[in-house]
Amino acid sequence: MSVFQPNLLADKVAFVTGGGSGIGQRIAERYAGHGARVMLNGRKQDKLDAAAERIRSMGGAAETFAADVREYAAIEAALRKTHELWGPIDIVLCAAAGNFPAPVTGMSASGFKAVIDIDLNGTFNTCRAAYEFLRKPGASILSISAAHAFQPMAFQAHVCAGKAGVDMLMKVLALEWGSKGIRANCLTPGPTDDTEGMRRLAPTEEARRRVISGVPLGRYGTKDELAGLALFLASSAASY
Repeated sequence: MSVFQPNLLADKVAFVTGGGSGIGQRIAERYAGHGARVMLNGRKQDKLDAAAERIRSMGGAAETFAADVREYAAIEAALRKTHELWGPIDIVLCAAAGNFPAPVTGMSASGFKAVIDIDLNGTFNTCRAAYEFLRKPGASILSISAAHAFQPMAFQAHVCAGKAGVDMLMKVLALEWGSKGIRANCLTPGPTDDTEGMRRLAPTEEARRRVISGVPLGRYGTKDELAGLALFLASSAASY
């Protein structure tokens, strides 16, 4: 008996970058748990395979396609394969991201470029390549952003620049593609526990306490809570 209970996303097709770990993986699991067929994208095949097997073990439908979001042709091929397997794509989740703490004077140009290429250029590549394969009307595009987009943070110049670009890109897509019935939104999580980003930005208990001191609820968010928001935005409950 399946532990998944298909409901909100029955028969939908979802394409998830960064789907082999972290927030992207958890949201992909939630999508599959509500009936979506999910294509997991990432750079490491072993992580993708493990994530897909976890979804299948719970009765969900998942396939994988290893591709780097920084390479347009590769991500286009992944999206084309998804369309060939299941038809028009209903949901695109851009969750691939990079981060490392460093001051501007301690950051190389290539290090800055690497994060911009993954976060901003990777999001553009995914959205642009997806357009041909999206369900029109009805598709939903979601990008994982961060408070970095509007709040400057020391040691995070690359992420601040990249996420600010992602926010504006999604707003432009909402304007340009809305007439086709395509929705575009950003998810901007607060500090989220058990993620690679927090392990890097708050590696000690003291650092974790400092982060929590600025959170009104006095705790970290969870990947499950973000998955709930992503489920709502991808569903017909958020059709407007």
